[in-house]
Amino acid sequence: MTAASKIYLIDNGSLRPQAVFALRDIALTLSKQIHQDVQPVSVLHSHKITPDKLKGIKARVVKEALLEDIDAGATQFTMIPLFLGPSLAITDYLPKVIAECISQYPKVNVTIAESLAGPNVDHPDSRLTSIAVDHIAHIAEAQPSRLFNVAFVDHGTPHKPVNSLRNAVAQQIAAQCSDKLGKDKLIAVNHVVACSMERREGDEYAFNDPLLENLATQFGENCEEKEQHWIVALFFLLPGRHAGEGGDIAEICQSLVAQTHISSLTCTPLMGEHPLLIEILADRYHAAVRHNADRQSNNESPQFNQK
Repeated sequence: MTAASKIYLIDNGSLRPQAVFALRDIALTLSKQIHQDVQPVSVLHSHKITPDKLKGIKARVVKEALLEDIDAGATQFTMIPLFLGPSLAITDYLPKVIAECISQYPKVNVTIAESLAGPNVDHPDSRLTSIAVDHIAHIAEAQPSRLFNVAFVDHGTPHKPVNSLRNAVAQQIAAQCSDKLGKDKLIAVNHVVACSMERREGDEYAFNDPLLENLATQFGENCEEKEQHWIVALFFLLPGRHAGEGGDIAEICQSLVAQTHISSLTCTPLMGEHPLLIEILADRYHAAVRHNADRQSNNESPQFNQK
């Protein structure tokens, strides 16, 4: 990669330092994987964290980063979304920011890679399911005498394709756990329920239901299982206000155990902690580079394209 080229690993952003540190760790690991320098950049929020909480290194957001790097001479940008699916942040907001920059600097070329799910949210990259199943199996195999239910939980979204992705992965998890239960008895899973941490008000967002906090109501006090043991499989990538230690998910789980008939709730690690994630990101990067090269060889407009 030349000095005129930049690679960004882009997350949504957070006001919590641990999210920035996690993004930096993944960017560093990806750099080693693809033998190119990958810069951690957020869509929003992270630049508000004071540098003293980030080991003296200020977090960058995409608008600032683009302008700074263009001013320093960069003209080629590849952006790798650290997003599970086609969130509005990368399908709507990010293209607007890029278009604004290109209007000022017409020689700049920006390519946005696919999200982790790939091009089809109804048939997502199976490695996302493999990550989730690995995390579930690690918990279930440690307690082989228990029959578990799985709550596969995401944040909740106003964008239906992101919800469709969650549901598709949940279906794949159910199928894989069923296969393992039948073949080697290592994963004893009964129900797999796709749910959201929260959602916006209104019937138009009801596709996010059920909510994690309503698990007990959803399955009822007269469930056949006298003891209910749940694995909360986190469809979240990085720690922050919602997922990880002390987040909203942890508080909801504590409340469910304290106030309902659910006996135990155990959260999986975050998706971003699994080594398969780096493999997916590397594939997305290489596909974006090929896509951009094909466009240029066909004399198509090189300024901005979304893989």
